[in-house]
Amino acid sequence: MLKHRGFPGRLPGTDFQFTIRRDNKSGATPLVRRERHADRKPADRRADEGFMAALWLYFGADPFERGNLDAGRLSWLFGREVLPAEDPFDPASYDALLRIDEEQARRSFPAAFDSPDWERR
Repeated sequence: MLKHRGFPGRLPGTDFQFTIRRDNKSGATPLVRRERHADRKPADRRADEGFMAALWLYFGADPFERGNLDAGRLSWLFGREVLPAEDPFDPASYDALLRIDEEQARRSFPAAFDSPDWERR
């Protein structure tokens, strides 16, 4: 499992996890598209926005390996702002390649692209 050195481990000041420390010996947790309903808590929305900001600052528009990125946090963006970058795609692989759909991500999380000071939120 690739560890993304320098990628934030969590949203600053919270327990919202962005990365995992070690791989699961029985295999990676599969990525699934989770529905974001309008009644989600503001803290959950900030975590999504902070994670998107971190993804954009770290990877930009380039494809990236899933590696140690948290499956739960990725699943909130998967299928909308974060898409598979390879075909066939294995959602249960740490080696799976992903990419940011910049157009969709900017519509969903405009503040994640506006300011590099997302950490202060």
